[in-house]
Amino acid sequence: MRIRKIIKHVDETRLENGRAVDPVHRVAFVGAVIENPYPSGYVQDLVTLADELGEEIGRLVGPPCVELLGGEVEAFGKAALVGIDGEVEHGSALIHNLRFGNVFRNAAGGTELLPAAEKVGLPGSPIDIPLKHKLDAKTRSHHQTVTLQVADVPRPREILVICAAANAGRPLARLATFGAETK
Repeated sequence: MRIRKIIKHVDETRLENGRAVDPVHRVAFVGAVIENPYPSGYVQDLVTLADELGEEIGRLVGPPCVELLGGEVEAFGKAALVGIDGEVEHGSALIHNLRFGNVFRNAAGGTELLPAAEKVGLPGSPIDIPLKHKLDAKTRSHHQTVTLQVADVPRPREILVICAAANAGRPLARLATFGAETK
């Protein structure tokens, strides 16, 4: 596996709609920009290579994301942004792999499936990463989407693999709990 770049970013929200956010809402992103391990032509078997690389990629981005957050993870998610000489299935194979996901899930202390997004994009394309509560995906306050954008990523034969973690639900979340609506 060839790694061009590791991206680490923390976003802090201190005010939302003029109101203080307490505790400060933190989202950490760690991404690895790797050379697409799949050839540019069609390949039937994507799983064998994903199994070989999953744990290694997971270690590059999962535990460092938890460490960068600097506190308890409450919500998490993952994403893959594939350069134009690849296909969305290449990114999907790498992140929808338990060898990858379990590394991050274990580091975060989670039990739920990691919500995910994957797409093909040009350098500088944003990627929206869905987050959900690490222990109960039905916890509405933690359903949120965060965006990461890096100016020179992905190049045509690259994949950006990302883990994202938040220390809380949405800033100022106040919707009813799941199932509380009256019919």
